[in-house]
Amino acid sequence: MTADQVTPEPLRSTSSIGTSLLRRDGVEKVTGDATYAVEHPVTGPAGEPPLHAWLVTSTVARGRVVAVDATAALAHAGVVSVVDHTSAPRLADTSDRELAILQDDAIAFRGQIVAIVLAETSESAREGAALVHVEQEAEPHAAAFQEDSPTYAPESVNGGSETDTLDGDPDEALARALVTVDATYTTPHEHNNPMEPHAATALWDGERLTLHDSTQGPRPVRGTLAPMLGLAEEQVRVLAPYVGGGFGSKGLPHAPEMAVALAAMTVPGQPVRLAVTRQQMFALTGYRTPTRSHVRLGAHPDGRLEALRHDAVTQSSRVKEFAEQAAVPARVMYAAPHRATTHRVAELDVPVPSWMRAPGEMPGMYAQEVAVDELALHAGLDPVALRVRNEPDVDPDTGNPWGNRRLVECLRRGAERFGWADRPTGARATVDGEWWVGTGVAASTYPMLWMPGNIARVRSLDGGRYAVAIAATDIGTGARTVLTQIAADALGCPPEAIDLDMADSDLPFGSVAGGSSGTTSWGTAIVAAAQQFRADHGEHPDPGVETTAASGQYADMDGHALHSFGAVFCEARVHRYTGEVRVPRLLGVYSVGRVVNPRTARSQLLGGLVMGLSAALHEEGWRDPRTGHTVTQDLATYHVAAHADVRDIDAEWLDDIDELSTPMGSRGIGEIGIVGTAAAVANATYHATGVRVRDLPLTADHFLE
Repeated sequence: MTADQVTPEPLRSTSSIGTSLLRRDGVEKVTGDATYAVEHPVTGPAGEPPLHAWLVTSTVARGRVVAVDATAALAHAGVVSVVDHTSAPRLADTSDRELAILQDDAIAFRGQIVAIVLAETSESAREGAALVHVEQEAEPHAAAFQEDSPTYAPESVNGGSETDTLDGDPDEALARALVTVDATYTTPHEHNNPMEPHAATALWDGERLTLHDSTQGPRPVRGTLAPMLGLAEEQVRVLAPYVGGGFGSKGLPHAPEMAVALAAMTVPGQPVRLAVTRQQMFALTGYRTPTRSHVRLGAHPDGRLEALRHDAVTQSSRVKEFAEQAAVPARVMYAAPHRATTHRVAELDVPVPSWMRAPGEMPGMYAQEVAVDELALHAGLDPVALRVRNEPDVDPDTGNPWGNRRLVECLRRGAERFGWADRPTGARATVDGEWWVGTGVAASTYPMLWMPGNIARVRSLDGGRYAVAIAATDIGTGARTVLTQIAADALGCPPEAIDLDMADSDLPFGSVAGGSSGTTSWGTAIVAAAQQFRADHGEHPDPGVETTAASGQYADMDGHALHSFGAVFCEARVHRYTGEVRVPRLLGVYSVGRVVNPRTARSQLLGGLVMGLSAALHEEGWRDPRTGHTVTQDLATYHVAAHADVRDIDAEWLDDIDELSTPMGSRGIGEIGIVGTAAAVANATYHATGVRVRDLPLTADHFLE
């Protein structure tokens, strides 16, 4: 769909924006009426019921499939067919090797799809999959992310950022600095694990593929799968009205989506359902790569930074490169005349890493903010005061003026609310019975991202109502609600007068719900279309008239550095004899522009804080280097924060309007809550115990004497 490009004007009347409108989909979700990817009542043209797919995966880390014997599976009651690399439909494009499944006999990692069982019931499919015998020939592999793993420099890192940057002579400046930090910080494998697993229902009618998908972007899925399948984009329709979370893992198509599409093509006219098992998700749906960050800081005795180096190493897969941008946040945080950042990647025989909430920023800021805490200790300065002292006047990376940084205000407001002024200076200064008690702080940041190409349609209905359409997706964040509020204010009507249609690839283009860019990008397009609609049809349009418009770039991304910032404060208690860590208080204060809906925004920020707390205390995936097997492949062994871990947790934001970023005055909020949180917890445990832990998670063994 093409549309005239319109650059919107700022919204001056915002009677709906800024109010805590109840979620538009809340009733459907709490009553169970919301239909998720494998719950849609899909039947074939003649009423054929869905078949159920089950994935058979490899058990070697590298090698080839010698043979697939499906005899026993096909003899099992209810099993209809078994698809493998000898019988799967051929793809027109196999350049994306993660998605080009069942096209040859090569095995690139343990857990790779090597066959698909189709059966009349999910139980029959599962039982049939267990009866498929796959003969595999193993080859030598490397599946361990180690300090001596061979690395290379990628052409760019995730998001298109430069691989390396250099300003001044940081090595020489570090050599003459009087106060220094030189340490390595690590984060482990982390797995997204949304409550709804990756799942889809597919129907191929011989001409068109319809996919009810659990995805963060119907249009990106369509745009990726269609050419690989040899289809025009119009021959693929992707719908995702309700999505049970994603945290980035559903932002890009993964192999299961291709699997269900190929399976459906083998049974034209009959729907196929596939729900990836919790165990299979650990290999097939992306994860956060482990990271190793060597951070060096050099400062004057008063704490002013003179030099900064952040050298990051991450893991990728031989199947497809993913280079996490862990050193990128260091480029914008603090003023230092001599700076360098580098990224190197270790290519291994492992599944493909991908997006996980705040890729790059989360692990990178953990390393940097713990290093800054160490620098404050060496300089004899309060950690808040050190950060304020190194506040840059302009963006150190681009030299552009800030759009609306306000980090110092976040630090001071958080310190005031948290009672930071009463904090003892030294470690192990406070003991409460058998618990050491300490407090810590860390800064957070996330860029303002705006995705081009978004298009919205506005149509007038009877009774002063409007139909607004865009192929955006609500993955549980509240997008359906906030876009309704934006449309209402842009059209000058109450939100009850808006009928919002979304999450369908047949609608005008909507970019992925990722990078905290959804409300920014979709909302800007809706404002552009609404303002053009008013220009075309006036304040009192006849029913049935419509305007479709694409948003021109509103954000001043060339003239200003547009980022969100924040400060996280933590109180940690560490048991003197067992090393157990508890976090009774956690507070985040953020500068994120105007908040469209305080109710949903608070939920997002608290969710990010909880996820950062979870990474700090628990999350750690383990891969057996001998087999490439992810050992912690369920929620019993891969630990996440539980209710008992989440005590007094709060988030607030500065009163703000950022008209440089969006016509709504808002910036993204989905990811900044996780950034810096783990570092604040680590810094608090140091203050409590005097033990500096540089490797996540902060398990009890680190603190045992």
